[in-house]
Amino acid sequence: MAVRGTPSWLGDQNAAMALRLLLDHGPLSRNGLGELSGLSKPTAAQMVARLVEKGLIEAVGETSAGRGPSATLYDVRNDLAYGVAVNVDQEGVRSTLVDLRGTPFPVAERSASGLGGRRSAARDVAGAVLGACESAEVPLADVRQVCVGVPSSVDPRSDELSSVQAMPGWSRKSIRHQLEEALGCAVRVDNDVNLAAVAERGTGAIGAEATFALLWVGYGIGLAVDVAGTVLRGASGGAGEIGNLPVPRGVLGPDVAAVDLEDLLGAAALDRIGRDTGASPHTFEDVLGGAPLPDAVLDVFAPRLAQGVIPVLGVVDPELVVFGGPVGRAGGERLAARTRAAIRDHTRWDPRVETTGVTGDAVLHGARSVLHERLRADVTRRAGAAVSEEDRSRIIRTNLRGIN
Repeated sequence: MAVRGTPSWLGDQNAAMALRLLLDHGPLSRNGLGELSGLSKPTAAQMVARLVEKGLIEAVGETSAGRGPSATLYDVRNDLAYGVAVNVDQEGVRSTLVDLRGTPFPVAERSASGLGGRRSAARDVAGAVLGACESAEVPLADVRQVCVGVPSSVDPRSDELSSVQAMPGWSRKSIRHQLEEALGCAVRVDNDVNLAAVAERGTGAIGAEATFALLWVGYGIGLAVDVAGTVLRGASGGAGEIGNLPVPRGVLGPDVAAVDLEDLLGAAALDRIGRDTGASPHTFEDVLGGAPLPDAVLDVFAPRLAQGVIPVLGVVDPELVVFGGPVGRAGGERLAARTRAAIRDHTRWDPRVETTGVTGDAVLHGARSVLHERLRADVTRRAGAAVSEEDRSRIIRTNLRGIN
Protein backbone atom coordinates (compact mmCIF):
# COMPACT_ATOMS: atom_id res chain seq x y z
CA MET A 1 0.00 0.00 0.00
CA ALA A 2 1.39 3.40 -1.01
CA VAL A 3 2.26 5.93 1.72
CA ARG A 4 -0.42 8.59 2.11
CA GLY A 5 0.41 11.85 0.35
CA THR A 6 3.02 10.37 -2.02
CA PRO A 7 2.64 10.47 -5.84
CA SER A 8 1.97 6.71 -5.82
CA TRP A 9 -0.81 7.13 -3.23
CA LEU A 10 -2.31 10.02 -5.20
CA GLY A 11 -2.27 7.87 -8.34
CA ASP A 12 -4.17 5.13 -6.50
CA GLN A 13 -6.78 7.64 -5.30
CA ASN A 14 -7.21 8.99 -8.83
CA ALA A 15 -7.61 5.44 -10.17
CA ALA A 16 -10.30 4.68 -7.57
CA MET A 17 -12.10 7.91 -8.51
CA ALA A 18 -11.96 7.01 -12.20
CA LEU A 19 -13.43 3.58 -11.46
CA ARG A 20 -16.32 5.15 -9.53
CA LEU A 21 -17.00 7.49 -12.45
CA LEU A 22 -17.13 4.54 -14.85
CA LEU A 23 -19.47 2.65 -12.52
CA ASP A 24 -21.75 5.68 -12.28
CA HIS A 25 -21.69 6.85 -15.91
CA GLY A 26 -20.86 3.79 -18.01
CA PRO A 27 -18.31 3.75 -20.87
CA LEU A 28 -16.09 6.85 -21.05
CA SER A 29 -13.06 7.97 -23.05
CA ARG A 30 -9.89 9.33 -21.47
CA ASN A 31 -11.10 12.85 -22.26
CA GLY A 32 -14.50 12.07 -20.76
CA LEU A 33 -12.88 10.89 -17.54
CA GLY A 34 -10.73 14.01 -17.48
CA GLU A 35 -13.76 16.29 -17.86
CA LEU A 36 -15.82 14.54 -15.16
CA SER A 37 -12.93 14.32 -12.70
CA GLY A 38 -11.55 17.79 -13.35
CA LEU A 39 -8.09 16.34 -13.95
CA SER A 40 -5.77 16.97 -16.87
CA LYS A 41 -5.72 14.78 -19.99
CA PRO A 42 -2.31 13.30 -19.13
CA THR A 43 -3.52 12.42 -15.63
CA ALA A 44 -6.69 10.87 -17.04
CA ALA A 45 -4.56 8.79 -19.40
CA GLN A 46 -2.48 7.62 -16.42
CA MET A 47 -5.67 6.65 -14.54
CA VAL A 48 -6.84 4.57 -17.48
CA ALA A 49 -3.44 2.90 -17.88
CA ARG A 50 -3.35 2.02 -14.18
CA LEU A 51 -6.85 0.48 -14.26
CA VAL A 52 -6.08 -1.48 -17.43
CA GLU A 53 -2.88 -2.80 -15.80
CA LYS A 54 -4.91 -4.01 -12.83
CA GLY A 55 -7.39 -5.74 -15.12
CA LEU A 56 -10.32 -3.70 -13.78
CA ILE A 57 -11.40 -1.99 -17.01
CA GLU A 58 -11.28 -2.82 -20.70
CA ALA A 59 -11.77 -1.13 -24.06
CA VAL A 60 -15.39 -1.60 -25.18
CA GLY A 61 -15.59 0.50 -28.34
CA GLU A 62 -14.90 3.87 -29.89
CA THR A 63 -16.60 7.22 -30.11
CA SER A 64 -16.22 9.93 -32.73
CA ALA A 65 -15.91 13.55 -31.67
CA GLY A 66 -16.10 15.01 -35.18
CA ARG A 67 -12.73 15.87 -36.71
CA GLY A 68 -9.71 13.86 -35.73
CA PRO A 69 -9.30 10.22 -34.74
CA SER A 70 -11.94 8.32 -32.78
CA ALA A 71 -11.47 7.98 -29.04
CA THR A 72 -11.39 4.60 -27.29
CA LEU A 73 -14.17 3.98 -24.76
CA TYR A 74 -13.38 2.14 -21.53
CA ASP A 75 -15.70 0.45 -19.07
CA VAL A 76 -15.45 -1.59 -15.88
CA ARG A 77 -15.21 -5.33 -16.45
CA ASN A 78 -18.54 -6.72 -15.37
CA ASP A 79 -17.08 -10.16 -14.61
CA LEU A 80 -14.83 -8.92 -11.81
CA ALA A 81 -17.18 -9.98 -9.03
CA TYR A 82 -20.65 -11.38 -8.51
CA GLY A 83 -22.88 -11.74 -5.49
CA VAL A 84 -26.01 -13.75 -4.76
CA ALA A 85 -29.05 -12.34 -2.95
CA VAL A 86 -31.11 -14.90 -1.02
CA ASN A 87 -34.51 -14.68 0.71
CA VAL A 88 -35.43 -17.52 3.07
CA ASP A 89 -38.95 -17.57 4.53
CA GLN A 90 -41.88 -19.85 5.31
CA GLU A 91 -42.65 -20.27 1.61
CA GLY A 92 -39.18 -21.48 0.63
CA VAL A 93 -35.96 -20.00 -0.76
CA ARG A 94 -35.52 -17.49 -3.60
CA SER A 95 -32.23 -16.25 -4.99
CA THR A 96 -30.77 -14.17 -7.79
CA LEU A 97 -27.34 -13.17 -9.06
CA VAL A 98 -26.05 -9.61 -8.57
CA ASP A 99 -23.35 -7.87 -10.63
CA LEU A 100 -21.65 -4.48 -10.67
CA ARG A 101 -24.14 -3.04 -13.14
CA GLY A 102 -27.30 -4.13 -11.34
CA THR A 103 -28.32 -6.35 -14.26
CA PRO A 104 -31.71 -8.04 -13.67
CA PHE A 105 -31.03 -11.79 -13.54
CA PRO A 106 -33.60 -14.61 -13.27
CA VAL A 107 -34.85 -15.59 -9.82
CA ALA A 108 -34.28 -19.21 -8.79
CA GLU A 109 -37.01 -20.59 -6.51
CA ARG A 110 -37.43 -23.67 -4.35
CA SER A 111 -40.61 -24.15 -2.31
CA ALA A 112 -40.48 -25.24 1.31
CA SER A 113 -41.95 -28.61 0.33
CA GLY A 114 -39.40 -28.97 -2.47
CA LEU A 115 -36.48 -28.47 -0.06
CA GLY A 116 -37.13 -31.86 1.52
CA GLY A 117 -36.71 -33.02 5.10
CA ARG A 118 -32.92 -32.70 5.48
CA ARG A 119 -32.72 -28.93 5.64
CA SER A 120 -29.99 -26.81 7.22
CA ALA A 121 -28.71 -23.28 6.77
CA ALA A 122 -25.76 -24.52 4.69
CA ARG A 123 -27.90 -26.75 2.44
CA ASP A 124 -30.61 -24.14 1.87
CA VAL A 125 -28.26 -21.26 1.07
CA ALA A 126 -25.72 -23.30 -0.90
CA GLY A 127 -28.56 -24.66 -3.03
CA ALA A 128 -29.86 -21.12 -3.52
CA VAL A 129 -26.43 -19.84 -4.62
CA LEU A 130 -26.01 -22.73 -7.04
CA GLY A 131 -29.51 -22.18 -8.44
CA ALA A 132 -28.86 -18.46 -8.99
CA CYS A 133 -25.58 -19.19 -10.79
CA GLU A 134 -27.16 -21.83 -13.01
CA SER A 135 -30.07 -19.52 -13.90
CA ALA A 136 -27.66 -16.72 -14.84
CA GLU A 137 -25.11 -19.07 -16.46
CA VAL A 138 -22.27 -17.72 -14.31
CA PRO A 139 -19.58 -19.97 -12.75
CA LEU A 140 -20.04 -20.63 -9.04
CA ALA A 141 -16.36 -19.75 -8.45
CA ASP A 142 -17.03 -16.13 -9.54
CA VAL A 143 -19.33 -15.45 -6.56
CA ARG A 144 -17.52 -13.32 -3.97
CA GLN A 145 -20.33 -12.28 -1.63
CA VAL A 146 -23.76 -13.51 -0.50
CA CYS A 147 -26.51 -11.63 1.36
CA VAL A 148 -29.24 -13.69 3.06
CA GLY A 149 -32.53 -12.30 4.38
CA VAL A 150 -34.17 -14.34 7.17
CA PRO A 151 -37.36 -13.96 9.26
CA SER A 152 -35.36 -13.47 12.45
CA SER A 153 -33.25 -10.87 14.15
CA VAL A 154 -29.48 -11.43 13.90
CA ASP A 155 -27.24 -10.58 16.84
CA PRO A 156 -24.01 -9.08 15.39
CA ARG A 157 -22.14 -9.71 18.64
CA SER A 158 -22.82 -13.43 19.00
CA ASP A 159 -23.66 -14.31 15.37
CA GLU A 160 -26.94 -15.88 16.57
CA LEU A 161 -30.49 -15.88 15.22
CA SER A 162 -33.31 -15.07 17.65
CA SER A 163 -35.62 -17.65 16.06
CA VAL A 164 -35.52 -20.46 13.48
CA GLN A 165 -39.21 -21.33 13.73
CA ALA A 166 -39.77 -20.50 10.06
CA MET A 167 -36.63 -22.35 8.92
CA PRO A 168 -36.75 -26.05 9.84
CA GLY A 169 -33.35 -27.67 10.34
CA TRP A 170 -31.50 -24.39 10.84
CA SER A 171 -29.26 -23.84 13.85
CA ARG A 172 -29.48 -20.52 15.66
CA LYS A 173 -25.78 -20.32 16.57
CA SER A 174 -22.82 -19.11 14.48
CA ILE A 175 -25.03 -18.58 11.46
CA ARG A 176 -22.67 -16.41 9.40
CA HIS A 177 -19.71 -18.63 10.29
CA GLN A 178 -21.65 -21.72 9.18
CA LEU A 179 -22.50 -20.20 5.82
CA GLU A 180 -19.05 -18.78 5.13
CA GLU A 181 -17.50 -22.18 5.88
CA ALA A 182 -19.95 -23.87 3.50
CA LEU A 183 -19.71 -21.32 0.68
CA GLY A 184 -16.10 -20.16 0.91
CA CYS A 185 -16.98 -16.48 0.44
CA ALA A 186 -18.13 -13.48 2.48
CA VAL A 187 -21.71 -13.78 3.78
CA ARG A 188 -24.02 -11.23 5.34
CA VAL A 189 -27.14 -12.43 7.19
CA ASP A 190 -29.80 -9.81 7.91
CA ASN A 191 -33.37 -9.53 9.10
CA ASP A 192 -35.83 -9.72 6.21
CA VAL A 193 -37.77 -6.57 7.17
CA ASN A 194 -34.55 -4.56 7.45
CA LEU A 195 -33.69 -5.58 3.89
CA ALA A 196 -37.21 -4.71 2.74
CA ALA A 197 -36.66 -1.23 4.21
CA VAL A 198 -33.47 -0.90 2.14
CA ALA A 199 -35.56 -1.70 -0.93
CA GLU A 200 -38.19 0.86 0.13
CA ARG A 201 -35.53 3.55 0.41
CA GLY A 202 -34.28 2.52 -3.03
CA THR A 203 -37.60 3.42 -4.71
CA GLY A 204 -36.56 7.08 -4.55
CA ALA A 205 -39.96 8.12 -3.17
CA ILE A 206 -38.63 8.92 0.31
CA GLY A 207 -36.64 12.08 1.06
CA ALA A 208 -32.93 11.63 1.69
CA GLU A 209 -33.16 12.97 5.26
CA ALA A 210 -36.55 11.46 6.08
CA THR A 211 -37.27 8.91 8.79
CA PHE A 212 -39.75 6.20 7.90
CA ALA A 213 -41.05 3.05 9.56
CA LEU A 214 -41.83 -0.08 7.54
CA LEU A 215 -44.41 -2.30 9.21
CA TRP A 216 -44.26 -5.77 7.67
CA VAL A 217 -47.51 -7.72 8.02
CA GLY A 218 -47.41 -11.34 6.96
CA TYR A 219 -47.12 -14.60 8.87
CA GLY A 220 -46.24 -12.37 11.81
CA ILE A 221 -45.48 -8.69 12.24
CA GLY A 222 -42.12 -6.96 12.04
CA LEU A 223 -40.76 -3.44 11.93
CA ALA A 224 -37.81 -1.63 10.39
CA VAL A 225 -36.95 2.00 11.09
CA ASP A 226 -34.83 3.93 8.58
CA VAL A 227 -33.31 7.24 9.68
CA ALA A 228 -31.90 9.21 6.74
CA GLY A 229 -30.79 6.04 4.97
CA THR A 230 -29.58 4.09 8.01
CA VAL A 231 -31.64 1.15 9.26
CA LEU A 232 -31.64 0.98 13.06
CA ARG A 233 -30.73 -2.56 14.14
CA GLY A 234 -30.14 -2.18 17.88
CA ALA A 235 -27.37 -3.52 20.11
CA SER A 236 -28.48 -7.15 19.74
CA GLY A 237 -30.01 -6.80 16.27
CA GLY A 238 -33.48 -6.93 17.84
CA ALA A 239 -34.74 -3.44 16.95
CA GLY A 240 -38.16 -3.81 15.32
CA GLU A 241 -39.13 -7.12 16.95
CA ILE A 242 -42.51 -5.69 17.97
CA GLY A 243 -44.41 -8.97 17.71
CA ASN A 244 -43.63 -9.60 21.40
CA LEU A 245 -45.18 -6.32 22.58
CA PRO A 246 -48.20 -6.99 24.83
CA VAL A 247 -51.64 -5.99 23.60
CA PRO A 248 -53.05 -3.10 25.69
CA ARG A 249 -55.98 -4.42 27.73
CA GLY A 250 -59.44 -2.99 27.17
CA VAL A 251 -58.64 -0.96 24.06
CA LEU A 252 -60.09 -3.44 21.56
CA GLY A 253 -62.85 -4.88 23.75
CA PRO A 254 -63.07 -7.85 26.10
CA ASP A 255 -63.54 -10.38 23.28
CA VAL A 256 -59.94 -9.89 22.02
CA ALA A 257 -57.89 -12.53 23.83
CA ALA A 258 -54.55 -11.90 22.09
CA VAL A 259 -51.58 -11.69 24.44
CA ASP A 260 -49.11 -9.93 22.12
CA LEU A 261 -49.08 -8.26 18.70
CA GLU A 262 -48.14 -11.53 17.02
CA ASP A 263 -51.38 -13.06 18.37
CA LEU A 264 -53.31 -9.97 17.37
CA LEU A 265 -52.04 -9.50 13.80
CA GLY A 266 -50.44 -12.73 12.60
CA ALA A 267 -51.74 -15.20 10.01
CA ALA A 268 -53.81 -17.19 12.52
CA ALA A 269 -55.50 -13.99 13.73
CA LEU A 270 -56.34 -12.98 10.16
CA ASP A 271 -57.96 -16.38 9.54
CA ARG A 272 -60.02 -16.02 12.73
CA ILE A 273 -61.23 -12.60 11.60
CA GLY A 274 -62.12 -14.06 8.21
CA ARG A 275 -64.18 -16.83 9.84
CA ASP A 276 -65.86 -14.50 12.35
CA THR A 277 -66.90 -12.01 9.66
CA GLY A 278 -67.99 -14.70 7.21
CA ALA A 279 -65.50 -13.48 4.61
CA SER A 280 -63.33 -16.60 4.28
CA PRO A 281 -62.00 -19.32 6.60
CA HIS A 282 -58.65 -19.17 4.79
CA THR A 283 -58.10 -15.42 4.53
CA PHE A 284 -54.31 -15.55 4.87
CA GLU A 285 -54.00 -18.26 2.23
CA ASP A 286 -56.21 -16.14 -0.04
CA VAL A 287 -53.87 -13.19 0.52
CA LEU A 288 -50.84 -15.28 -0.42
CA GLY A 289 -52.68 -16.18 -3.62
CA GLY A 290 -53.06 -12.49 -4.50
CA ALA A 291 -56.60 -11.80 -3.26
CA PRO A 292 -57.37 -8.37 -1.71
CA LEU A 293 -58.57 -8.17 1.89
CA PRO A 294 -62.40 -8.05 2.09
CA ASP A 295 -63.93 -4.90 3.57
CA ALA A 296 -65.40 -6.86 6.48
CA VAL A 297 -61.92 -8.07 7.43
CA LEU A 298 -60.43 -4.59 7.02
CA ASP A 299 -63.00 -3.11 9.42
CA VAL A 300 -61.75 -5.42 12.18
CA PHE A 301 -58.07 -5.64 11.23
CA ALA A 302 -57.31 -1.91 10.78
CA PRO A 303 -58.02 -0.90 14.42
CA ARG A 304 -55.85 -3.81 15.53
CA LEU A 305 -53.04 -2.75 13.23
CA ALA A 306 -53.28 0.75 14.65
CA GLN A 307 -52.26 -0.72 18.03
CA GLY A 308 -49.04 -1.89 16.36
CA VAL A 309 -48.34 1.52 14.84
CA ILE A 310 -49.02 3.67 17.91
CA PRO A 311 -45.91 2.54 19.91
CA VAL A 312 -43.76 3.31 16.86
CA LEU A 313 -45.21 6.81 16.65
CA GLY A 314 -44.60 7.37 20.36
CA VAL A 315 -40.94 6.30 20.21
CA VAL A 316 -39.77 7.27 16.72
CA ASP A 317 -42.34 9.78 15.36
CA PRO A 318 -41.47 9.01 11.70
CA GLU A 319 -42.51 11.19 8.78
CA LEU A 320 -44.01 8.15 7.08
CA VAL A 321 -45.37 4.71 8.00
CA VAL A 322 -45.25 2.13 5.20
CA PHE A 323 -47.20 -1.14 5.19
CA GLY A 324 -45.42 -4.05 3.51
CA GLY A 325 -45.61 -7.82 3.49
CA PRO A 326 -48.37 -9.91 1.90
CA VAL A 327 -51.14 -8.59 4.19
CA GLY A 328 -49.96 -4.97 3.86
CA ARG A 329 -50.06 -5.32 0.06
CA ALA A 330 -53.45 -7.05 0.09
CA GLY A 331 -54.95 -4.30 2.25
CA GLY A 332 -53.49 -1.59 0.05
CA GLU A 333 -54.59 2.00 0.42
CA ARG A 334 -57.87 0.92 2.03
CA LEU A 335 -55.97 -0.62 4.95
CA ALA A 336 -53.66 2.40 5.17
CA ALA A 337 -56.56 4.87 5.28
CA ARG A 338 -58.57 2.90 7.87
CA THR A 339 -55.54 2.38 10.09
CA ARG A 340 -54.72 6.07 9.97
CA ALA A 341 -58.32 6.91 10.91
CA ALA A 342 -58.15 4.49 13.87
CA ILE A 343 -54.92 6.13 15.05
CA ARG A 344 -56.48 9.61 14.85
CA ASP A 345 -59.53 8.40 16.81
CA HIS A 346 -57.44 7.28 19.81
CA THR A 347 -54.32 9.47 19.83
CA ARG A 348 -52.99 12.92 18.95
CA TRP A 349 -50.99 11.53 16.00
CA ASP A 350 -52.01 11.87 12.36
CA PRO A 351 -49.21 10.13 10.44
CA ARG A 352 -48.75 9.64 6.72
CA VAL A 353 -49.57 5.98 6.12
CA GLU A 354 -48.91 4.39 2.73
CA THR A 355 -48.54 0.99 1.08
CA THR A 356 -45.11 -0.19 -0.05
CA GLY A 357 -43.82 1.15 -3.34
CA VAL A 358 -41.65 -1.92 -3.97
CA THR A 359 -42.90 -4.37 -6.57
CA GLY A 360 -41.99 -8.04 -6.40
CA ASP A 361 -39.91 -9.61 -3.63
CA ALA A 362 -38.93 -6.67 -1.40
CA VAL A 363 -36.49 -8.72 0.70
CA LEU A 364 -34.67 -9.95 -2.40
CA HIS A 365 -34.61 -6.38 -3.79
CA GLY A 366 -33.04 -5.14 -0.55
CA ALA A 367 -30.42 -7.89 -0.53
CA ARG A 368 -29.57 -7.04 -4.16
CA SER A 369 -29.08 -3.37 -3.21
CA VAL A 370 -26.81 -4.26 -0.30
CA LEU A 371 -24.70 -6.55 -2.47
CA HIS A 372 -24.50 -4.05 -5.31
CA GLU A 373 -22.96 -1.46 -2.99
CA ARG A 374 -20.61 -4.00 -1.43
CA LEU A 375 -19.40 -5.25 -4.82
CA ARG A 376 -18.77 -1.67 -5.96
CA ALA A 377 -16.86 -0.90 -2.77
CA ASP A 378 -14.78 -4.07 -3.15
CA VAL A 379 -13.80 -3.29 -6.75
CA THR A 380 -13.08 0.35 -5.88
CA ARG A 381 -10.72 -0.79 -3.11
CA ARG A 382 -8.96 -2.99 -5.63
CA ALA A 383 -8.48 0.06 -7.86
CA GLY A 384 -6.47 1.73 -5.09
CA ALA A 385 -4.38 -1.31 -4.17
CA ALA A 386 -1.41 -3.07 -5.67
CA VAL A 387 -2.05 -5.72 -8.30
CA SER A 388 -2.66 -9.01 -6.47
CA GLU A 389 -1.31 -12.33 -7.67
CA GLU A 390 -4.89 -13.42 -8.32
CA ASP A 391 -5.56 -10.39 -10.54
CA ARG A 392 -2.16 -10.76 -12.23
CA SER A 393 -2.91 -14.38 -13.14
CA ARG A 394 -6.36 -13.44 -14.43
CA ILE A 395 -4.92 -10.64 -16.59
CA ILE A 396 -2.39 -13.04 -18.11
CA ARG A 397 -5.09 -15.63 -18.84
CA THR A 398 -7.28 -12.96 -20.46
CA ASN A 399 -4.43 -11.71 -22.62
CA LEU A 400 -3.53 -15.25 -23.70
CA ARG A 401 -7.14 -15.86 -24.76
CA GLY A 402 -6.97 -12.68 -26.83
CA ILE A 403 -3.76 -13.86 -28.55
CA ASN A 404 -5.19 -17.31 -29.27
